[in-house]
Amino acid sequence: MRNALRSVKLGLQSLPFRMAAAMGSRGRGAPIQFVVEDAAWAIRWVGEGIRDGLPEEARGKVATTLAPHRLINRVAHFGSQYMWVDWAPHLSHTNQPVVSFFHGKPEDGPAVEAHIERFLKTEPQLRRIVTSAGIVRERLIDWGVRADKIVRIPIGTDVAMFAPPTPELRAAARARLGFSEDAIVMGSFQKDGVGWDEGLEPKPIKGPDIFLDTVEQLAKDLPVEVLLSGPARGFVKNGLKARGIPFQHHYPPARADLIELYHALDLYLMTSREEGGPMALMESMASGVPVVSTSVGMAPDLIADGVTGGLAASEDVEGLVNRARSMLALDDSARAQLVAKAREAVRPCDWKVVARRHWEEVYQPLLNEAA
Repeated sequence: MRNALRSVKLGLQSLPFRMAAAMGSRGRGAPIQFVVEDAAWAIRWVGEGIRDGLPEEARGKVATTLAPHRLINRVAHFGSQYMWVDWAPHLSHTNQPVVSFFHGKPEDGPAVEAHIERFLKTEPQLRRIVTSAGIVRERLIDWGVRADKIVRIPIGTDVAMFAPPTPELRAAARARLGFSEDAIVMGSFQKDGVGWDEGLEPKPIKGPDIFLDTVEQLAKDLPVEVLLSGPARGFVKNGLKARGIPFQHHYPPARADLIELYHALDLYLMTSREEGGPMALMESMASGVPVVSTSVGMAPDLIADGVTGGLAASEDVEGLVNRARSMLALDDSARAQLVAKAREAVRPCDWKVVARRHWEEVYQPLLNEAA
C-alpha cells in the first residue's frame, strides 16, 4: 500500500488528473464507483472482483474509476486509505465516501505514522470503513473509530479458478517449470521490494529478510527450491543467490496464469510483519497448498494452527521453520485433511460472497440512506 501512496502523490502533481481526463470511468453512470489505481495489482483486482462478482440485482451498479474528482452524488469507494487521504480535498461533498483500510500501524515507520494521523483527521468524512482482518478492525476501534462505521469483509478470491490440482496437473506444472519430484518447492508471490522496478530495496513490513532466513534454515537439510512471482523481487532474488538456494521467478501477465504456479508448490511461506490479506493467502488455501504464515493480516482469521495451516509470531524464524517442517512431514492422509479444511475455511472469501456482502452491508444501505 505504500506504493499506492507514492503513485497517488505523483498523481496529484499531474499524472492521474491527465489520466482521468483521458480514460474516464468504466460505467461512469453507476451509483457506486470503486476508485482503483492504474496498476495491475491488488487494489485494482479487489475493485474488479467486487464489480464482477455482484449478485444479479446489483449488476451494473458498481463501476471502477480512475477519476474520483469527477464524481457527484455517488458512493465513492476508495480502494486504499492512502488514495482516500490524498484525494479527499478534491472531492465533491455530494458523495458518500467509503474506504478500504487494509493495513498499517504507527510502528511501521515515520511515513506510515504520519499517514495514519492524516487518515484519522479525515475519518469523520467517511460513511463506512471496510477492513479485511480482525486485527485491523480492533486497531481502528482502539484509535477511536466507531465500531458501527467499520465493516469487516475479507479480501476475495476465485475459489473455482484456484482449485487443488489433480496429480497429473501437478506433475505437468512441475515438469514445465523444471522442478523435479524430489524438490520441495516453496512459494512466495508477494511484492516485497520498493517501487515497481527491480525491487532491490526491501519493504520491511513484507518481511523479505525473514523469508530468506527461514528458507536458509530449511535448506540446510531439505532439497528446497523457491518459486517467486510478483514484481520487485530483486532483494529476495539476490538473497537466494547469495545463499545458494535454487529459485525461479515467473511474473505472468494474467491472474489465471498463476494457477499453474500454485500447482507446482509444496508449501506457501508468508513472513510479513504487516498485511491486509494478502491475496496469495486465500489463493494458496483454495489451491490446496499448505500455508505457513506469521500471524498478520487475515492469516489468524483463516488459519487454525495445525488444522488449516501453520501460524507463527511475527519475526519468529524458528517458529516458521518448525511449522514448515510439520507441514512437510504430513503423510498423504493428514495433508489431504488439512488441504480440505483450508479450502472450506476460505470459501467465505469467494468473490461472489465478498461482492454480495459489499452490496448488502455497505453499498445498498448507503443508497437507501441517500434516497
